[in-house]
Amino acid sequence: MKRVTLVITAVAALIAGCGGSETDAADTAPEPSTSKAAYEPGPFFGECGSISDAEVQAAFGAGPFAQVTRNSVGCQWETVAISGPSVSFSWYRGSPIGRERAGSELIGRPAKDIAIDGNPGFEAEQGPLCEIGVQFGDDFFHWSVTYSEQIPARPPCDVGNELAKLTVERKQ
Repeated sequence: MKRVTLVITAVAALIAGCGGSETDAADTAPEPSTSKAAYEPGPFFGECGSISDAEVQAAFGAGPFAQVTRNSVGCQWETVAISGPSVSFSWYRGSPIGRERAGSELIGRPAKDIAIDGNPGFEAEQGPLCEIGVQFGDDFFHWSVTYSEQIPARPPCDVGNELAKLTVERKQ
């Protein structure tokens, strides 16, 4: 009988804790925001940032690409395997570039400010890897270049900046 009483008491306490009048809920509910910032779309960059496989290969200078992946969010060029030297392009619509920059810094790649054709961005480099992000309104694109364990054919940020400049030149 004690168990039944304990269960009933526990259920009653739970219901009482979750209960309340509708006016209580209305008093504590946050007001819906009536002022939304307008989304400022950037330009169209085309598939893979409008950069051809041959142009990526020429800039990167490391072995032939064994695999090229293209999808709705970007492209990746890989020389050997997933952990080998590679180049990737991503295009983010309505996403803050600051989050990408902060992520780079959190994992030990200090970011510095850059601008390409007047568009703000960042460059983050550590060893054989470089990331370049360039903002356009509420959008940004991102190039990542890594030589992994291979000796870089060129400084990775030189490659990333070259590809980013071509992408900016070809925006639509």
